[in-house]
Amino acid sequence: MSLTHQDVARIAKLARISVNDEEIAAVGEKLNNIFGLIEKMQAVNTDGIEPMAHPQDVSLRLREDVVTQTNQREAFQAVAPQVEKGLFLVPKVIE
Repeated sequence: MSLTHQDVARIAKLARISVNDEEIAAVGEKLNNIFGLIEKMQAVNTDGIEPMAHPQDVSLRLREDVVTQTNQREAFQAVAPQVEKGLFLVPKVIE
């Protein structure tokens, strides 16, 4: 696929990129190189190959799920305007 001068100008307009007449040839060449690479990639037979989320077999390092702070619920609720059965009571906002 080869982009014409008009194609590059239209793409630049749609992308809201300011490209003057001198730059259109260079931008067109770069875009044609990208499309050429895409055509090469599409020509590769990928039947039977599982999609990957990451090119390397990596996993996240997880920390142990350990409680690091003490329960301060009673201290917080002691200063609350209204509490009932361990829950904060708030005014009704939506009818």
